[in-house]
Amino acid sequence: MRLNIGIHGSTGRVGRVLIENLKNDKEAKVNCLHAIEEFNFAISDDIVKTNSLEELFALGDVVIDFTAPSGTEALLRHALKNPKPLVIGTTGLNGDQLALLKQAAQSMPILYSTNMSLGVAVLNRLVELASNKLRDFDIEIVEQHHRFKKDAPSGTALTLGEHAARARGLELDKVRVSGRDGIIGQRSKDEIAVMALRGGDIVGRHTVGFYNDGEFIELNHTATSRDTFAKGAIHAAKWIINQPNGQYTISDCLGL
Repeated sequence: MRLNIGIHGSTGRVGRVLIENLKNDKEAKVNCLHAIEEFNFAISDDIVKTNSLEELFALGDVVIDFTAPSGTEALLRHALKNPKPLVIGTTGLNGDQLALLKQAAQSMPILYSTNMSLGVAVLNRLVELASNKLRDFDIEIVEQHHRFKKDAPSGTALTLGEHAARARGLELDKVRVSGRDGIIGQRSKDEIAVMALRGGDIVGRHTVGFYNDGEFIELNHTATSRDTFAKGAIHAAKWIINQPNGQYTISDCLGL
């Protein structure tokens, strides 16, 4: 029997790609789409379209969420009273929303990742290894996205920075630099720069550089299609349905 997936944020960029990717999936299918806006694209008649979270939760075995922080917050508050396995890929969550996610994960399995790409999950581990072994190297992170992205730096870039900082026993919030201008003095040893570029239709590109005198290493990941995020989220949905209550990441899903 195929897994029933409900999509929260189904009219967004990733939501539409999720729908397309699940059309021919032999293990899972979309059976409910939640959106506040009207659907301006064709949807199969056997898929329920709704603006009700109650209906979304009642019909889906698992819910995938790619919305805005306010949308994810509403989803989590509903889930606290109606536990359901969740896969959340929304970026830009604030501290209170992350705390709410942690609270909800005590009552249901939740997989939350700022990037659902399987390649980025591996990149996080590579960054952690390089940061730990190359302690004298300066770390600079640059992310590039399309002109419509609303949050900066990207959640993925911040997660990469967290892995780099943790490998050196640092807290990213205390060492992060997100801009340089004017006579600012020389670079400090521990600082980790996370810079954001915006333009065109770039789906997503992240570069983590480790720079030393005489040599440097750059680790890159480029997403050429939103299929990358959709496929990762579907993979996660199939995995999270069988997990005990708790908070997970895409790295957990891959056993990294």
